[in-house]
Amino acid sequence: MVQYNFKKITVVPNGKDFVDIILSRTQRQTPTVVHKGYAISRLRQFYMRKVKYTQQNFYDKLSTIIDDFPRLDDIHPFYGDLLHVLYNKDHYKLALGQINTARNLIGKIAKDYVKLLKYGDSLYRCKCLKVAALGRMCTVIKRIGPSLAYLEQVRQHMARLPSIDPNTRTVLICGYPNVGKSSFINKITRADVDVQPYAFTTKSLFVGHTDYKYLRYQVIDTPGILDRPFEDRNIIEMCSITALAHLRAAILFFLDISGSCGYTIAQQAALFHSIKSLFLNKPLIIVCNKTDLQPLEGISEEDKKLLNQRVEIKMKSKKINDCLNRFHVAEKRKTEKDLENENGGAGVYSMNLRKNYILASDEWKEDILPEILDGHNVYDFIDPDILHRVEESVSRPPHEVVPGEGFKDSAQKIKAIKLAKKSVKKRNKDARRGESDRVIPNLKPKHLFSGKRSSGKTDRR
Repeated sequence: MVQYNFKKITVVPNGKDFVDIILSRTQRQTPTVVHKGYAISRLRQFYMRKVKYTQQNFYDKLSTIIDDFPRLDDIHPFYGDLLHVLYNKDHYKLALGQINTARNLIGKIAKDYVKLLKYGDSLYRCKCLKVAALGRMCTVIKRIGPSLAYLEQVRQHMARLPSIDPNTRTVLICGYPNVGKSSFINKITRADVDVQPYAFTTKSLFVGHTDYKYLRYQVIDTPGILDRPFEDRNIIEMCSITALAHLRAAILFFLDISGSCGYTIAQQAALFHSIKSLFLNKPLIIVCNKTDLQPLEGISEEDKKLLNQRVEIKMKSKKINDCLNRFHVAEKRKTEKDLENENGGAGVYSMNLRKNYILASDEWKEDILPEILDGHNVYDFIDPDILHRVEESVSRPPHEVVPGEGFKDSAQKIKAIKLAKKSVKKRNKDARRGESDRVIPNLKPKHLFSGKRSSGKTDRR
């Protein structure tokens, strides 16, 4: 499973800082002392080393930038389209292409000047060639300064993107602005999404995680969508459209039936029909929100028809057996607390404990249980052979293996008993020891028998 972590992308320095970093490293990592009395081959090698080292540093740094940024054609289509919406795919590819061109140009410059340095006939000419080579490399880097600055802004924004796994179980929340999507995700997850009473509070995708029946679900809060043509939608709305189009998720379409969001139910239904092509082959639930402000019983007939339209379509489809449980809800079973409240409350209602007895016949539930029957009470019928069992356990040898104990034979049982006693021996010694004891539990305390014997070199008796 591919995980995209854009926070690990290397920082992209601007043109001036890029040049300072590379030239400073070249100055520190290569020799700096040279004399005109050196042999010409040594002078050529000295300056060729500086040119090659500078070119290699530029190449490595630019290669790291190119490799760290994701290639839009190779990553998941969701991230590819999301990056296109946020940063414009053409500008992004053009900037990376300029970085790649600069890398190739620097390689050609180094190759040309190393070839010229092989024919340098003096210290002065070799030094001039080195200065010209490094100067042309730095000029190339400064020319791509705007592309470096653009990529750094893209990197900072990508580092703030939520870590969305396109392949895991996902719940996607969508709808008009200010219908309660962020409040819902704050309740079921630990995502702290800002909630305000005005529209477009959420300007990007937010991710939270929740558990349901021992399974982890990824919950995505999308910005609000307005019902208007596709080409008129802004970047914030296009983030939601991208998530709906590419993520295999269960869709929760939030509907504000109170109208407090500023949009009528008819407008919200029109939005649903305009984007329903994005819901194909995905589980879909329409959530009627803010029912405390406008109960379902109080809405107008026109709004009820809009809400019932989808139910009628489902009832006519072939999938009616799969979604029948959504239309008909079973009555809630009454508990003893409910029955008590209906029949006068505590002290008036008497709970019948016998009605839940599991017997062969329901007629036996109300039978009176005798205290004494044929000279026996209830406890005599629980374990009639208890005395026989006690006699058997007393008369059995202690090392005899009883079926179900888990031992193969009596020898294995004896060994297990010995090991059990040995394991608690040390703890028993600690239990008998007092605070003022000076006992040394070592069985052979050789450190107490120190001293020379009459002959030999040992230091203990």
